[in-house]
This record gives sequence, structure tokens and C-alpha cells, in this order.
Amino acid sequence: MIKNLFFGLAFCCIIASCGTKTSDPTLRDFNFLPVKGIRYEEVKRRFSDGLSFNRDGFMQEPSWIVEIVAEDSILAYSPQKKIMQGFHLHYDHGNVYNFAEEWFKVKHISKDSLVLQRVQVDAKVIAKDIRSDVNMTFYAQNYIKNTLKKEASTLQKPTKADTIFIRKRSEEVNKNPDSAYAGRIPVQFMPTTKFASVEKISTVNKLIQRTAAYDYMFPQYKIVINKAYKDFAHQFSLVVDPNGNGKVKNVYGVMPEDVDSKRKVIQALCDYYLKNRFKIIPGETLGIPHNSEITLTLVGKTF
Repeated sequence: MIKNLFFGLAFCCIIASCGTKTSDPTLRDFNFLPVKGIRYEEVKRRFSDGLSFNRDGFMQEPSWIVEIVAEDSILAYSPQKKIMQGFHLHYDHGNVYNFAEEWFKVKHISKDSLVLQRVQVDAKVIAKDIRSDVNMTFYAQNYIKNTLKKEASTLQKPTKADTIFIRKRSEEVNKNPDSAYAGRIPVQFMPTTKFASVEKISTVNKLIQRTAAYDYMFPQYKIVINKAYKDFAHQFSLVVDPNGNGKVKNVYGVMPEDVDSKRKVIQALCDYYLKNRFKIIPGETLGIPHNSEITLTLVGKTF
């Protein structure tokens, strides 16, 4: 009985990341010390289907640079500070590590390359959805320069398969004026008169894990029309087609029974003011324009 209790306690310690496998790196599946001091640059970040994009337009963009300092320490490049910043490399369990406030599952380590699966951990459980369906491939900088004889920026470019996928998705959504997916380069409004202005609103919020991707996945704008025929303010979603034409889709802040009539009013405002006071450049991905949806606050002022 005592023997069974002992093994039960030992098992609990392993699960809680406090057992032998946590404290002794030689007992783990991967050991970082043999690659200590090697600087790796991320060359591709793909979903399990091998593509850089999903159907909603979200792009996995390779951007990390890392270097192992010790078994429990790592350097990672900070684009904001433009320096290699030190982080604790915390081992959890099952080849899962945490650093820079992110969780990763180690899939491969060698002197030439490193493959990490970026995973989403919710309440200490790895989410089994698209958030954990991301593989990051790193090559050692020496390997890129001396063996591949290429620039990392060349290796980071989207592939031919990505282009084929985006072209197919564009054909699909462009057939339906209510259908859309996010443009990697969002819609652009270029005022053609001093009586109109536009502001692109950023919704990035690190505290709630809202990354920079939100700004192109869910673009928001505020447009102000001066010298309007009357004062008005409306918030709505707009699908902008490859020709720069906009169709009002959803209207916010009105009673359900008023949605249809309000949509007609807003559509008329868009057809007049947006077309006459802006050059509208549609959203695009890999140089391919396509239907994309934006949220727009349209304000009219008589003065």
C-alpha cells in the first residue's frame, strides 16, 4: 500500500512539472545544451496543411529570432526594442515549454534547424483547435548564409501554393457580394477633398492578447464628412469588392425592426459620399484584390 502511494505521488509530481524529468534535462526528449549559442531565424510558419494562410485570411508570418543561452534561458528578438531580449525557458511537460509569454511544443532540434509547434494553453490544457495548429521552422543563421546561400527574407516569402490558395479563395468570395475574407493589406480610403477625413483605428491590446493581426483581420475606420447635407453618425460593416464598391452588410446600434430601413439609408450615404470624396483601394492579399469586410463609423457634419 505504501509502495502504491509512493508511485502515485511521484506521478503527480511529474504531471505538475516538478518531477525528475523537469529538473534533469538529460531525461527529456530534447536537450538544448548541444545547440547553445546558435542563433536561429524563423524561415516559415505554417498550418498543418502546409499553407501560410487560413480560409479567413489570417497569415502566419515568420518573424522570430532565437538563441539558446542555457537549458533554462533563451534570447528572443524584440521588434519593438530591436534587441535580443532574455527570457526564462520554462519546461512544463511533454516537450512543452514557455517563454516570451508563449507556449511551444518542441518537435525537432539540430545544429541546423529548430521546429516548434506554437500552442494555445487554456487552464493548463492545450487547446485542440486552429490556435495550436501552427508549426514554426527555424534555420541557423550560419546554415542560411553558408549552406543555403540565401537571405532569410527570401525563405520567409509565401509559397506558390499560398498564391494558388489565395487566388482560389478570392474567386470564391468574389462571387457573393456578402462573402469576404480578410485582406493582408486592408481597404484603403484616400480622401479626394479637404471636406473628408479618415482614421484607421487600431484595436491591438496586449492585456487581452489582441495582437497586431487584429488590425488587418478586423479593420476598423472612422470617416468624417464635413459639409454634409445633415448631421449623422452610423456604425456598420461594409463589404468592399475588388472594384472598390461597398455594400452595407450589418448595421449596429439600432432596433431589429429598423435594420432594413437603416441599411438603405446608410447604403445611400456610402454610394454618395464614399464614392465622391474618396479613392477606395480594395483589400488585397499577395497582390490579389478580393471582397473584404470592414467596420466603419461614418460621421456627417453640416459645418
